[in-house]
Amino acid sequence: MEIHAYEKLWLGAALLLIVGFIATVSYGAVGAGVEMIDDEGDTVDPDSLDDHPKFSDPGVYESGDGEYDVYVIAEQFRFAPGTNEPIEVPANSTLTFHVTSADVIHGFEVVGTNANTMAVPGQVATFTVEVDGPREYGLLCNEYCGSAHHAMEGTVKVVPEDEFDGPKGDD
Repeated sequence: MEIHAYEKLWLGAALLLIVGFIATVSYGAVGAGVEMIDDEGDTVDPDSLDDHPKFSDPGVYESGDGEYDVYVIAEQFRFAPGTNEPIEVPANSTLTFHVTSADVIHGFEVVGTNANTMAVPGQVATFTVEVDGPREYGLLCNEYCGSAHHAMEGTVKVVPEDEFDGPKGDD
């Protein structure tokens, strides 16, 4: 059986595209650091967040050298902290966000990063991001949560390490 030269060319191009697509998907899944948030996070009672050791006073807590836990409550129509006061973190640190909702399903997106999750009442979404130099990031709710959903926003402010006021608590 004889294969025409153009057919060989198209077969080669198709194989090259298939290999390229597989490489792109593999890079997106492994190399780019994209991580899906699983349901292995903690659970909390959304009606008694005031009794939780960290969600009762949400904010930034130091968890190690250059590592911080950030506890955030999403509720209609604000992030606490984040909306009324920015979430202030030091530059060149690793942040582990713990996000939950006090009322309905909200979204939690740090604009300009791949940090994006749903805030579900009773579930704690936990994910880690690294920040480098001083910068300001926006926070958005990307799940429709009610009549003032469009105004639910906030700020994450990365400040130089020497200007960081310090975390809450010692743990």
